[in-house]
Amino acid sequence: MRSLRTLNPYLWKYKTHLLSGIVFVMFSAWFGTLPAQVIRDVLDMVRDELQILQLIKGYYVHSYFYTFVRDTLLLSGATVLLFAILRGFFLFLTRQTLIVMSRRIEFDLKNDIFNHLQSLSTDFYRKYSTGDILARIGEDVSRVRMYIGPAIMYTVSTVTMFIFVLATMFSVNVWLTLIVIIPLPILSISIYYVNITVNKRSEKVQEQLSNLSTFVQEHFSGIRIMKAFEREKSVNIRFSENAEEYKKRSLHLAKVNAFWLPVISLLIGISTLFTVWIGGIWVIQQKITLGNIAEFVLYVSMLTWPIASLGWVTSLVQRAAASQTRINELMNIQPSIVNKNPNESNIQGKITLKNVSFGYTDEQNILDNISLEIPKGSSLGIMGAVGSGKSTLAQLLVRMYDIKHGQILIDDVPIQELNLNSLRQQIGYVPQDVFLFSDTIYNNIAFGKIDATEQEVMAVAQKAAILKDIEHFPDGIQTVIGERGITLSGGQKQRISLARAIIKNPPILILDDCLSAVDTHTENEILSHLAEVKQNKTTIIISHRISSVKDCDNIIILKDGRIAEQGSHEALLALGGEYARLYEEQTTVISSVTESTISSTIVEI
Repeated sequence: MRSLRTLNPYLWKYKTHLLSGIVFVMFSAWFGTLPAQVIRDVLDMVRDELQILQLIKGYYVHSYFYTFVRDTLLLSGATVLLFAILRGFFLFLTRQTLIVMSRRIEFDLKNDIFNHLQSLSTDFYRKYSTGDILARIGEDVSRVRMYIGPAIMYTVSTVTMFIFVLATMFSVNVWLTLIVIIPLPILSISIYYVNITVNKRSEKVQEQLSNLSTFVQEHFSGIRIMKAFEREKSVNIRFSENAEEYKKRSLHLAKVNAFWLPVISLLIGISTLFTVWIGGIWVIQQKITLGNIAEFVLYVSMLTWPIASLGWVTSLVQRAAASQTRINELMNIQPSIVNKNPNESNIQGKITLKNVSFGYTDEQNILDNISLEIPKGSSLGIMGAVGSGKSTLAQLLVRMYDIKHGQILIDDVPIQELNLNSLRQQIGYVPQDVFLFSDTIYNNIAFGKIDATEQEVMAVAQKAAILKDIEHFPDGIQTVIGERGITLSGGQKQRISLARAIIKNPPILILDDCLSAVDTHTENEILSHLAEVKQNKTTIIISHRISSVKDCDNIIILKDGRIAEQGSHEALLALGGEYARLYEEQTTVISSVTESTISSTIVEI
């Protein structure tokens, strides 16, 4: 129960619903106990009146007395019906308060988790899988809601019913009540031991559910790769193994829960047997009436569901506690990137790196002692082999991670002292791993500027050389592109992502290998438009192609996390180093392709 204490603020927020619901539950339980007393009185009356009717049979008062008995029975039946209606009415009010409260808390809890997840830094998503996160915000929150609503409602109902029923039973006959409730301590002891098993098995079920959710999410995200390699059968086997393990753990939990009903039925049956047996003897001895036996049998029946619900409620609470523990673990994680400046920051575009070192682990640095200055409005090209730290450097500038050593300054201000939201709003970043939403092309581009007009979206689409493609789509700019842009080619996705960054009109523009999937002609078209876009902007272009960076004011070559070469296109060619070698290789390839194309054309002619 300790983990469930974190829900107290939510319960306090809806205290009116909670307190009202408890009152309604008490009234519902009270009206539920009253019919047994009416039936007791009716049975005793009928027994006595039948004797009188037999004595006055044949006298003129017999018909009047018979009418009186009949009307009394009808009135008693109407009273029982009224009590049932009142109980149902208060039960309706109970659900309109406690269950509504649970739904509202579920809504608040999911929003709080979602907002917290958005505040967490990128390193969190390197450790936790998407399936695990979805299981916590979905299945775990649903199980917590079952505790807040049904579990609380049935717990209050059980306690209230026990108090009302036992108080009435003790007022009728203490010894018969004690005999009837003999099985209850046995049930209490059973609950204690079963709780431990339920808790352990619930945690195992939730753990396997997270694994199953992760597996499904990952494989459906990569469905095209799976089909391309024809791995449906092997993946189906692995899914079946995961599902079988989940079924196995769920069945182990179900076996424990299934133990309750037979045990409860047995204990209730024993209580009923004691009531009829001992009560019958005492009726003969005239210690109690026949109506008391009927009353006690009804009370025992009334205790059936409260006792039965103990096992179910216990299971709900234990599963909720396990789920809330997982939610608390998530909510207790603090973002490693903290916004220290609450005031908005205006960025001009000057970037300075002083002895910057960074690594995703403590054992190895991806960037090592990088020093660099990028003047406002200038352009920087970054090249290097795979794993040299190009994308890592871009992510540090957007402050997806904080550096270990050195300093990154924007306009001579340390990046940690800038307002984080302002920093990211004023940087147009096109990541290497393009991500598009399952939405329209318009909304994907306008994601960079929420209030963008259709004319603005079309203008930047033209600058990103995607406008002609859009015009050929059936619904134009309003075409829905499917999950992660599945209906688009790699080049089209890159250009839409580029348009999304350009529409922000940011003072700093970072393009991380965003032209790798486009052909040379399209690349030249985009670069010609970028010449206009880059004006008065600090632009950083990361690429493996010389053609993408050759017009930059400064170019650096990264090697093993260090700057191996630096200078303009002409200066690096004159240096005769790595950049010159890449230029020669790429120029040779382009020339070979061009000659081959020309030869093929001549042959065809």
